[in-house]
Amino acid sequence: GEVTKKLDPYFPFEKSVEQWGRSFAALGISYAGASMNLDLLDRKGKYSNGFCHWPQPAWVKPDGSWQPTVTHFTSLADPAAIGSGLTGLTTLMHEAGHAAHFANIRQPSPLFSQERAPTSVAYAELQSMFLDSLVGDAAWRCKYAISREGEAIPWSLVEEDVRAKHPYEVFALRAMLAVPYFEKALYEMDDGDLTADSIAKLADEVELRIQGGLAARPLLSVPNLLSDEASCYYHGYVLAEMAVHQTRAFFLARDGYIVDNPKVGPTLRDAYWVPGNSEPFLGLVERLTGKPLTGDAWVDMLKEEVESLLKEEKVAYDAAAAAKQQAADCAEIDLQMRIKIVDGDAVLADTAADGGFLPTCHKFEKYVRERFATAK
Repeated sequence: GEVTKKLDPYFPFEKSVEQWGRSFAALGISYAGASMNLDLLDRKGKYSNGFCHWPQPAWVKPDGSWQPTVTHFTSLADPAAIGSGLTGLTTLMHEAGHAAHFANIRQPSPLFSQERAPTSVAYAELQSMFLDSLVGDAAWRCKYAISREGEAIPWSLVEEDVRAKHPYEVFALRAMLAVPYFEKALYEMDDGDLTADSIAKLADEVELRIQGGLAARPLLSVPNLLSDEASCYYHGYVLAEMAVHQTRAFFLARDGYIVDNPKVGPTLRDAYWVPGNSEPFLGLVERLTGKPLTGDAWVDMLKEEVESLLKEEKVAYDAAAAAKQQAADCAEIDLQMRIKIVDGDAVLADTAADGGFLPTCHKFEKYVRERFATAK
């Protein structure tokens, strides 16, 4: 909690849309003519989870013309809350990763670019989880974690965050594994044994066996378990996280860096995004990384000693700082997409009406600052 408080000034939520756009543009990511509604702020009665969906899938029509996607996504930011800026930004990067993926599927039917079967959870979540992972990188934070006063996050705070969290990352892996193992055990139970007490007892047993104790986030509070359309797919997140680390390792081996690497977007587009669900997840991962999916890269990350990781991150942080000093900010960001930032039915900003991406970001920033000025 103390580190979260220290990080908070460097992740002002009102700047999150701009930081997402700058980061994705630097990666060479395009949305291929898409339209997007961003509904980012929490409000009473709003569905309590971030998500992204596509009223209009992208596809290539029989006459060869291109149908861009129409995307709606939502998150639950409360700019008045400590830590909301980092949480909201990470959610934005995640859902915008989904949107980038589905905007770039180029197949001769909209069925290849919809989120239900045969599109796998692992395939869909790999794209979003890979892109939201950048927010934790020292190089990304050096360039994009900027306070309202224009100060970049200092290395000392990045180091403190690594020391506070890295030794315990394995607990996140165990928490992820617990969900599908609980589901497996639940659906293997005889119908006659299913009672509220037996299900609660089973959840406790799985937590004890896999997490080593009762979890701070009880299994039965995981929303995927309680929603029929999300049942039996949480294991997809585990497979996706394996692929995230394998994909990161590929880029680091090939290019030496990921943040602001203009080769990342085109590589993801050509290898992961264009095929849509016409090819299976495991084949796509192997085609890009050159090896079958394994958990090796994830385990290697968890096993790395703190001092070794800090040494690597300091090199990346310093390189990002040097690059930032040499490069001027872009006068405009073009993601090849129309963006409307909304709050329910109210349109807060619109790239078509407000003069482009950055003016839209500045209008949203002004709105958030004025609305939440007394709440901080």
